[in-house]
Amino acid sequence: MNTDAVSLLALYLGVLVVLSYPLGIYMSRIFSGKNVGAARLFAPLERAIYKVAGIDPTEETGWRSYAVSLMLFNIAGFVFLFLLQRAQGLLPFNPEHMGAVAPDLAFNTAISFVTNTNWQAYGGESTMGYLVQMLGLTVQNFVSAATGIAVAVALIRGFARHSSKAIGNFWVDVVRATLHVLLPLAIAFGLVFVSEGMIQNLSPYKQATTLETVSYQQPKVDANGGAVTKDGKPVMETVTTNKQTLAMGPVASQEAIKLLGTNGGGFFNANSAHPFENPTPFTNFLQVLAIFLVPAGLVFAFGAMVGDKRQGIALFSVMTILFVAMVWLGTWAEQRGVPAIGSLGVSQSHGVLADGGNMEGKETRFGINDTMLFVAVTTSASCGAVDAMHDSLTPLGGFVPTFLMQLGEVVFGGVGSGLYGMLIFALLAVFLAGLMVGRTPEYLGKKIEIFEMKMTALAILVTPVLVLVLTSIAVLTPAGQSGVANPGAHGFSEILYAFTSAANNNGSAFAGLSVNSLFYNIATGTAMWFGRFLMIVPVLAIAGSLAGKKRLAVTTGTLPTHGALFVILLLGVVLLVGALNYVPALALGPVVEHLQMLR
Repeated sequence: MNTDAVSLLALYLGVLVVLSYPLGIYMSRIFSGKNVGAARLFAPLERAIYKVAGIDPTEETGWRSYAVSLMLFNIAGFVFLFLLQRAQGLLPFNPEHMGAVAPDLAFNTAISFVTNTNWQAYGGESTMGYLVQMLGLTVQNFVSAATGIAVAVALIRGFARHSSKAIGNFWVDVVRATLHVLLPLAIAFGLVFVSEGMIQNLSPYKQATTLETVSYQQPKVDANGGAVTKDGKPVMETVTTNKQTLAMGPVASQEAIKLLGTNGGGFFNANSAHPFENPTPFTNFLQVLAIFLVPAGLVFAFGAMVGDKRQGIALFSVMTILFVAMVWLGTWAEQRGVPAIGSLGVSQSHGVLADGGNMEGKETRFGINDTMLFVAVTTSASCGAVDAMHDSLTPLGGFVPTFLMQLGEVVFGGVGSGLYGMLIFALLAVFLAGLMVGRTPEYLGKKIEIFEMKMTALAILVTPVLVLVLTSIAVLTPAGQSGVANPGAHGFSEILYAFTSAANNNGSAFAGLSVNSLFYNIATGTAMWFGRFLMIVPVLAIAGSLAGKKRLAVTTGTLPTHGALFVILLLGVVLLVGALNYVPALALGPVVEHLQMLR
């Protein structure tokens, strides 16, 4: 990494700590029922929601009822969003007259946004009308993120409480996460984005006259809009024009919650590489800051809610070490460039007039340093927003986002999901430490016994099983192979990345794989649904079990879980579990491709 990259990373982490720590303390008070800050502003609306919905905010439930409420809420969200897409052609606020979304694509998209994945097998500006974007996608950006926060808070209560049968009230947690955390932050970031040039309107698309006349080929269509074919192949026609259609829409409002809720996706197909969605280097910095802000804050909230802030700092340290290492590797790989290009006499060195290295697929206004920071942040945090095409990264550059997702999205991770994912690894770490010394493992004064370890194993193994099984099916079947445009190791990396992204609820893509097909829409939809909820339910079961346990007194035999030793132990567990699950697959993809590039 050059000094510019180091300075950028240091600035980013410094600002993140300064903003996320007070946010974490604020969230700990919100979910402890204290009426502070923005809670006073939105308190009347919160009470009105409880009254209309028939919710008793003082009533708490056990983990089973909590899980049932969560599942019913998300199933209802899926059905509503699916029907909304299918009815799009009949809905208002659709100035471009977008038609109904195809059933398999609507199925995939509904699951995607309900599970906080926001995987997009479509082009936003050419598929979704404004009402579907606002009432469907943006609303799910709020409530899917709030669901993740609720699960994390429920698990924290499991550690903080003792001899209790209740872990909270799902409906209250979702309302508070939305009203008192996500909504105020989204309003603030949305206004800043608009001030920086991000568009926010309901206007029809604009026709602009370009400075140059361009010619390009496109499939020919008949009078009914159907494709013209000859011998089974589409007939191409040449179009010459000096006009360009500029997509409009309510972008800033969706962009703010897309980032703050680690949802990902984008109003435009080019995502955060689009100048209307990410106008300047300053908005690019704000976007990567927004992605980590709430997940990092929840780590500090964890320490405050369990009564030992050192516990939160220990988890934050593990996440930061892994994050810095991956940013360094990715930036170094991209700055080195591609040997084949260097052999042509093209300079790839960093300088005043050139960013150097591999600039393919990146915005020149961001360059390698800002781009790789974005790449690492978005795949650490299960966000999926992108400001570059990951398909154009060098093999090691592409390894970084793939591996970050395969660690389980625990390097800060998704809103809520990153924290409870890391806590699952913490339980495994103390269990392994207990085996080493022949002592019953404990974490935060709670014995970790057979039930907790069964649920931990289920939560850890569900995503690798989904990723590896579905990748194998895609590689071995014609339906899966049909989406591959790049044969060989890179094509395998694209398929592996797609299912890694879906099962870990990230939503980013290599962008070189055609996934808007019946096979991929169903397969990735399945990965997203089970990757989300087959982890959430075991986490809630652990929360309920821990809440019912008595708290043990600290003794000389208790493993401290806030010091350097535990940080190293937890680092090792996260890396080993991630590496052991995926090493063979990674060897077939990015590792082989890297060796081919060097040759």
